[in-house]
Amino acid sequence: MKKFKIGLQLFSVRDEMEKDFEGTLKKVSEMGYEYVEFAGYYGKAAEEIKEILDKYNLKAISVHQNYEFFIGEDAQKNVDFLKTIGAKYAAIPWMGLEKHKGTDLYEQTVNDIKKVADLLSENGIQLLYHNHEFEFKKYEDKFYLEWLLEATEGKMLPELDTCWVHYAGNIPQEYMLKYKGKLPVVHMKDFVCKQFMAGPVYGLIDESGKEMKNATREDNGFEFRPVGDGMQDVPAILEAAEECGSEYIIVEQDGFTGIEPMDAVKKSRDYLKALGQ
Repeated sequence: MKKFKIGLQLFSVRDEMEKDFEGTLKKVSEMGYEYVEFAGYYGKAAEEIKEILDKYNLKAISVHQNYEFFIGEDAQKNVDFLKTIGAKYAAIPWMGLEKHKGTDLYEQTVNDIKKVADLLSENGIQLLYHNHEFEFKKYEDKFYLEWLLEATEGKMLPELDTCWVHYAGNIPQEYMLKYKGKLPVVHMKDFVCKQFMAGPVYGLIDESGKEMKNATREDNGFEFRPVGDGMQDVPAILEAAEECGSEYIIVEQDGFTGIEPMDAVKKSRDYLKALGQ
């Protein structure tokens, strides 16, 4: 199997980043992560972020950023922020169903996303879309996710979150193959649950990376787990990622039960090392 470039979605250690930005990145590097994906910048300037990343041999391969950030008079300045920290990808982390297929906002949303994708592309950055489980509900004959990706005419690629693909009732290593050659970044997230598609089990974040509301839980035994400790067939997902031509595997854990965040993300990294990654 190919050796992937392994990164960490920093939302996983958001409280630690808030308390000690540089110290947390240092520890992340020491765990063996070479790449990070930002979800908020904790008030830091782009130049400062890049300096700290370089100090600990980390690369900001991607960011989670709402597409509206790249619309308006500050659009190029905001793109330049990403260029300064070295981001190669920018992923829309969340977009409610009120903007998806079948709504009054859909056409304008698609047009805006295509314009943002073009702007980012002109600056060497690829736009991605990070799914949750609700995009796997169907409108007419297709998933909302598929309507959106098709409407953007290849300008935006998926960043499949394998946890939510699975929680929505799909087998991630099979669904991934739909996007051969179009899946550069994969979110590796593990979990356990008794019942699939039993409601939202995550929190949302604001522009600073802080949670906007507490995650809700249905009584379905859902728990996030370190990679390798849950229901995911991680080796099979890695094999599918190789077949898809994926380059980056991003570890993410949204919540923690019985383990501290830094211990959990280290456990995930150690498991992937044991698989040769």
